[in-house]
Amino acid sequence: MKKVLLVLLMGGMLALAPEVQAQTDAPAPIEYSERVPADGAGKTALYHRALDWTQNKFAYGPKSGMKAEEGAGTVRVTGTSKVKRVDNKGKDQEVTVLFDFVFRANDNGYEYSVGSFRVVPDPKQPSQIITFDEYRTELRADKNNEKTHNERRLTAQTSSLASEAAMSFRSYMNSTPAEGHVGVAGGEH
Repeated sequence: MKKVLLVLLMGGMLALAPEVQAQTDAPAPIEYSERVPADGAGKTALYHRALDWTQNKFAYGPKSGMKAEEGAGTVRVTGTSKVKRVDNKGKDQEVTVLFDFVFRANDNGYEYSVGSFRVVPDPKQPSQIITFDEYRTELRADKNNEKTHNERRLTAQTSSLASEAAMSFRSYMNSTPAEGHVGVAGGEH
């Protein structure tokens, strides 16, 4: 009886395995977003702090599409970075990646995101831009992907880029400017 039950359980698990595999094949979009409470900081102060970071500390240039609206407490900018894939001979090839940084403040906090990744697949045609997910699908379909692992390589680099930009922003917001209170007060985590 135990052997029959074990065989049935194993058969059921094997039957479901392709469905589980299919679910894990779809890559998750790359994005980092966070809501940060900052009681009493004030929408205007938070907005100005985020605007200062995007204008003076945003390290992902050239930047474009800068849009700031003080009344709405929003800041948006598109950043540029590079990731590296490898060719069939194992040599690095830089690929340009674009992403959006979006910030929204209210009187008691803010939210921000780093996402909407896009790729310029051919440096000779900089106006041709595709979504990162499309590019990842192309890499996965490449016959040499098993050898180069470019799909995983670029996914990891892009995820790291999203985290790095988010940490840079959050660190800047957490550092208190001399004239007032912005971000998270020290010692309260």
